Amino acid sequence: MNINRYIWSEVSDEDRTRVLERVQANYDAIEATVREIVETVKANGDRALVDYAAKLDGVTLSVDDLMVTTDEFDAAESQVSAQLRDALEQAHKNIECHHREQVPLASWMKETTPGVLSGERVTPIASTGLYVPRGKGSFPSVMLMLCTPAVIAQVPHIAVCTPPGPDGSIDAASLVAARICGVETIYKVGGAQAIAALAYGTQTVRGVRKIVGPGNQYVSAAKRLVYGVVDPGLPAGPSESIVLADKSADPQIVAREWMVEAEHGPDSAAFVVTDSIELADAVQKLATELVSELPEQRRRFVETVFGGYGGVVLTKSVSASVDFVNEYAPEHLRVITQNPFELLPQIMNAGEILLGDYTSIPFGNFSIGLNAVLPTGGNARSYSCVSVHSFLKQSSFAYVSARGAQEIGPIAIELAHWEGFPAHEGAARYAVERAARQED
Repeated sequence: MNINRYIWSEVSDEDRTRVLERVQANYDAIEATVREIVETVKANGDRALVDYAAKLDGVTLSVDDLMVTTDEFDAAESQVSAQLRDALEQAHKNIECHHREQVPLASWMKETTPGVLSGERVTPIASTGLYVPRGKGSFPSVMLMLCTPAVIAQVPHIAVCTPPGPDGSIDAASLVAARICGVETIYKVGGAQAIAALAYGTQTVRGVRKIVGPGNQYVSAAKRLVYGVVDPGLPAGPSESIVLADKSADPQIVAREWMVEAEHGPDSAAFVVTDSIELADAVQKLATELVSELPEQRRRFVETVFGGYGGVVLTKSVSASVDFVNEYAPEHLRVITQNPFELLPQIMNAGEILLGDYTSIPFGNFSIGLNAVLPTGGNARSYSCVSVHSFLKQSSFAYVSARGAQEIGPIAIELAHWEGFPAHEGAARYAVERAARQED
């Protein structure tokens, strides 16, 4: 198995750029294809969705099949084992517990100057479309991660788009997960065509104000194209991770965590970053053995990632390893060092930070309660994970009394005059003069 190894202080500018850009660099190559899909859905609505289901997914659907029915939800309940349902319910409980702490005050107000009140009120976005991928598996955990905060935020209209399986059905566990959250508007639509449908609306799919959820390159490219028509949410593309480790780390833990995000697909990215050559050698040897034990499809994914958008990065020090992390800005960061909490204040760019020997990436993905829908492609430098805040918006409000107008009016008059806005100046001056008469 070919595994990339980079001595980061010696890599060429070309390799540095490729590592940092990962799969995002390929978006230009697929933009024309995605644009055609988006425009076709915009023009032809449901008919385009049915056609693309056949053409791209190999699934035969009618227009009437696009929305999941109550009967399909009921059937899904009987297809899910008691153990799986219990796991979904426990995961939902933890996700809900974590996310309820994010709910802000509904409003606040304070006096900034005598007679001047300013404040802010928080309201939910009117409608949101959640995208739950399925291309290389089924993801009921993603359904929980998206639906739970949207419901807590009290979004009035929540709809999910997720690709159907070969038989035209939606994964039963995903339907059960959605129902546990209280969401039952689900469309059997995936890929770029789903993003277009949510952005522009079709005869069946109601258009929304915001789209949230991860997806492959085509989904991510479609989100870029509909920006401005709809808020496409955080950039959440192919999976990526960094395991930051020092010489104290257990090579078994490092090797196993390294494989986690790599098995998502060939366009994922996964790195071990360490200042220890001995650890790097041990981890590469173990990983070769562990990868060989995976089922064929997952084995091929991991092998492709380790020789593609992944590998081992050797640095000169733990501090240099942290510098690489901050430059890369990974979706998932696993920190396995002697004193992980000492590094936490230095880590500025990461979607999530999982500290210590036992805080496994799968725990973050499924059961801790953190949201596992995270910014990818280096966007953790400026974007945050999905949260209740993803589904809320803030409006400022103010009240100025007659006294307050006389306090702040002269400021507005002076600045309006300086910036060359006579209508601004006139309105402000009239308000001040009227307030003075009122006070008299």
